[in-house]
Amino acid sequence: MKKQEVTLKLSLIPCILLIALLVLNVGIFGDEATSGPCQVALLISSIIGGIIGHTKLGLSYREIERKAIHSIVLAMEAIIILLIVGATIALWIQGGIVPSIIYYGVQILTAKSFPIVACIICSIVSLAIGSSWSTMGTIGVALMGIGKALGYSEPLIAGAIISGAYLGDKMSPLSDTTNLAPAVSGTNLFLHIKNMLSTTIPAYTLTLIIFLCIGLFSNIHSQDIHQTDDIVRGLEQNFFIHWFFFIVPITVIILAMRRTPAIPALTVGCLLGGLLAFLFQNGYPENIAQIPSFISKNYKNIIHVAYHGYTLESGIPILDELLSTGGMEKMFSTISLIIMAMLFGGVMEATGMLQKIAAAILNYVHSAGGLMASTVISCILFNIFAAEQYLAIVITGRMYRASYNARHLDMRNLSRTLEDGATVTSVLVPWNTCGAFASSVLGVSTFYYLPFCFFNWITPIISILMSMMNYNIIPADKQDDEKEVSKE
Repeated sequence: MKKQEVTLKLSLIPCILLIALLVLNVGIFGDEATSGPCQVALLISSIIGGIIGHTKLGLSYREIERKAIHSIVLAMEAIIILLIVGATIALWIQGGIVPSIIYYGVQILTAKSFPIVACIICSIVSLAIGSSWSTMGTIGVALMGIGKALGYSEPLIAGAIISGAYLGDKMSPLSDTTNLAPAVSGTNLFLHIKNMLSTTIPAYTLTLIIFLCIGLFSNIHSQDIHQTDDIVRGLEQNFFIHWFFFIVPITVIILAMRRTPAIPALTVGCLLGGLLAFLFQNGYPENIAQIPSFISKNYKNIIHVAYHGYTLESGIPILDELLSTGGMEKMFSTISLIIMAMLFGGVMEATGMLQKIAAAILNYVHSAGGLMASTVISCILFNIFAAEQYLAIVITGRMYRASYNARHLDMRNLSRTLEDGATVTSVLVPWNTCGAFASSVLGVSTFYYLPFCFFNWITPIISILMSMMNYNIIPADKQDDEKEVSKE
């Protein structure tokens, strides 16, 4: 079959259909939309995109299928991490790690300071380890427990955690996206980080001010002090609590700081959680004869919890809801969402429709500032339709690099806008791998926590505004004294 040129009109058909189905699903199913309806919407849109590619563009089915499957393969690491994190959360609860963090946290942190402190803690951890996923899956889970114990709403707590976690994802030299953006653009890592300060500092400052005001003007402390006492008492009755258990998340953080890949680092944390559950949370055999049955029973229990999740029946409703979570099984809905999202993105890229939409945006660019603003917008669109922040960075970077060269702009401009648009907004899309991960780990629907992820949506707004005002646009011939650094 003879290939035809892809048009913008054809390219928009799957996208418009997807948006319409997603809006319909959210309106009908609410926060349950990502537990099946959105997966079906993505599948239908993928099929329509494939039909257009085959019947209108002359592409073979096998060619579209091969590229779509390759797109799914790109998400396999994320899927494995999701399964490990699901088991880790359950075993960290069963092992007393999360209960110990909550126990000490609710007694040290005040309700007034919690939102800003939670954001800062996640910022420090993510800057140190360079991973928003590891931050949310470890410290973030514990902070969710503390915040709920203090009486804050789950979407607000998740927003504070995500805002802090993505500061490190965007700025840490250990972060994969922080390294990927300058690599795609062709600039130096540390020059890239320095250039991002112009948008990151204002966005992060505004974020901290907002969380500070939320805490200061809340009346939660006076309302929920008795609830906090009930939680502390319930933790003491159902778990062996000890500060020594903090060594497990600290170990994971140290491994991440030493550039240990996410999968082995999280696996170590998972195994340590199971070990603590075995040694400290299930009692001890009364005599030597009971040792074999004791080992068998507890091993079976730990494996069951790792797969199905932890269930607490303490008689305290808020504590039972707080700690009855985790497990690999709980991640299956998210995994299916990621697979369908990557399928749709793969079909759109294989047919050339994704590239056509981005290229159409360039037709309306008439200035350097407009080019940078369109880069941010394109990254957001790629996060929505390609469902993966790495694809958003790589594809957008490749497509816009020639335009930056043509306008004699330094590649630091491109690398910064890639991060301002792609990295921080990925978690705001429910079917993006990052949004799906955060929603599953923190237990809050993306649509609910989105308004409270202040850093994540303030950053692209500031980036677009600064670009349109021609602020901090570096010409290609302005190398300053930093030229020597870029040669290293």
